Amino acid sequence: MMNTRPSKIICIGRSYAAHAKELGNAISDRPVLFIKPPSSLIGLEQGIEWNTKHGSCHFECELTLRIDQPLKNETDPQKALAAIGAVTMGLDLTLRDLQDDLKSKGHPWERCKAFDGACVLADWVDVSEIEDWKHVTYTFHINDQLRQEGDTAYLLLSIGEYLCDISQAFSIEAGDVVMTGTPAGVGPLHHGDQLKMTLHGKTQQFVWNTFVHE
Repeated sequence: MMNTRPSKIICIGRSYAAHAKELGNAISDRPVLFIKPPSSLIGLEQGIEWNTKHGSCHFECELTLRIDQPLKNETDPQKALAAIGAVTMGLDLTLRDLQDDLKSKGHPWERCKAFDGACVLADWVDVSEIEDWKHVTYTFHINDQLRQEGDTAYLLLSIGEYLCDISQAFSIEAGDVVMTGTPAGVGPLHHGDQLKMTLHGKTQQFVWNTFVHE
């Protein structure tokens, strides 16, 4: 975990076409962005829990970036990539039943995306472990069963292009976190689940474990 909390956690929605399709969402003509507050951030050791009165909680495993240099109105994807200082895996947790209700009413998503514990981050890995931003791969297992396989080759835009787009919507401050979106395969968590996220780096595989409280 970071020593200091970011000013915000920026999430990119519907960045993988297959995930948008599985939820019945149209592909937007520009990136879908939303923000989680710092209060939503927890570490792996804390485990996952949510208020079950809101229904199911779905996992969304995502390649996650720490931005170490400010970005504002950037137009050069290579310069945007140079601002990344570290990477990790994260879980963007979603109260799916509540989200469906909010969407049906045209309401914002904060109640289902910004609750305490809605952002689970693993330890940061130096950006030098990323050899090619166009082909970063990762996996997510629940109870030793493969549930998601991610590859940035299948993003609708490149990582650098996404960062440029975000910086033109609002400033990215040093220390801010960017969650790059989830591939297909999302689904509900259950009490007692054992979770494993694996990032395939240049020199080694980075494996992190967490759990859902009983």
